[in-house]
Amino acid sequence: MRSEVKLSDRGHQVPASPIRKLAPFAEEAKASGAQVYHLNIGQPDIETPPEMLEVYRNYRDPVLAYGPSAGIPEFRKAVADYWKAWKVELSPEEVITTTGGSEAILFALLATCDAGDEVLVPEPFYTNYLGFASAASVKIVAVPANVENGFRLPSPEEFRKRINDRTRAILFSNPGNPTGVVYSRDEMQTLADLASEEGLYLLADEVYREFVYDGAAFTSAFHLEGVEDRVIMLDSVSKRFSACGARVGYLATHNAEILDSALRFGQARLCPPTLDQMASAAAFNAKGDYLDRVLEEFSRRRDCLYEGLRAIPGVMAHRPEGAFYTVARLPLKDAEHFSTWLLSDFRHKGSTLMVAPAAGFYASEGLGLDEIRIAYVLNEKDLRLALEALAEALKVYSP
Repeated sequence: MRSEVKLSDRGHQVPASPIRKLAPFAEEAKASGAQVYHLNIGQPDIETPPEMLEVYRNYRDPVLAYGPSAGIPEFRKAVADYWKAWKVELSPEEVITTTGGSEAILFALLATCDAGDEVLVPEPFYTNYLGFASAASVKIVAVPANVENGFRLPSPEEFRKRINDRTRAILFSNPGNPTGVVYSRDEMQTLADLASEEGLYLLADEVYREFVYDGAAFTSAFHLEGVEDRVIMLDSVSKRFSACGARVGYLATHNAEILDSALRFGQARLCPPTLDQMASAAAFNAKGDYLDRVLEEFSRRRDCLYEGLRAIPGVMAHRPEGAFYTVARLPLKDAEHFSTWLLSDFRHKGSTLMVAPAAGFYASEGLGLDEIRIAYVLNEKDLRLALEALAEALKVYSP
């Protein structure tokens, strides 16, 4: 008779989040009276649209009931209508509402891959891809990019030499998290050509679609021709409407088989959050210049961050083109130790900062050890104070 219990291999393999794992050190720093500037997580301090908040305030139904597994009709229609502004024809029936963009990614992996299959991902990448892939028993195969050239898309040859008979898809974020890169039309066409020639799906994480700076054009995966049945769009209201706690996202595709599979996964978890979908639909349907104003604000923050990093000796960073992140290389060997030390031992005028060690955004061993991801989600005043603290910390840090 067996007397011991054993955790699953999956339970061991799911990595800790580099975004959140230093949280206990941050809490201790705050308990000691320190001001902690949070640059570790993509939680904007921008106000949520009032139209969204009004839905929560005005809800009067006596029961908060289950909704349809595919999502409530008004949210799915709002998403389809939203895409018309991007010159994309999408029907509400081609939208499956998910519990955040996280579930959209998980459903896409489950629908396209069997256990042991592989997905190509430009590296560095959104760290939670590793967690979702582990939960789905899928292997992430990294295709490295680098800070020196601003994390441009790796060459087709770099993708092709990693393709084998277990490769099922290419998963990518555009605009990039954690890099801030925005892929050009030519780079997007490279992905389309690879998908077409190699028989792969394109899993397009476009959560930061509106966050593209300097008037640059954005090419969505939905704009690519010849791969209409290969594109699976993954999106969320979290960052677009500064509503990270709403936990509403969606998966959209023209592929009927993927939609059927995603719906069955959706039925297994019953339904996405009903009231949050109502609020999210109201945000999509709202008129006004909310997103324009948010883009202007983040553009100023981007400039503030980039100029601040450039002024710090030994720091290498590129100017983000989109999203609200950048990966910076520091003049040290162990960014995780440095990031922990910032919270446990360093104070500048009673403050310190929290960043995310970038090694957790890589699958390739040994990469990103001297890099951090910075989320420029704070107002310019606090951002400047955080950068001042970072500069002082690098002067006095001794590993």
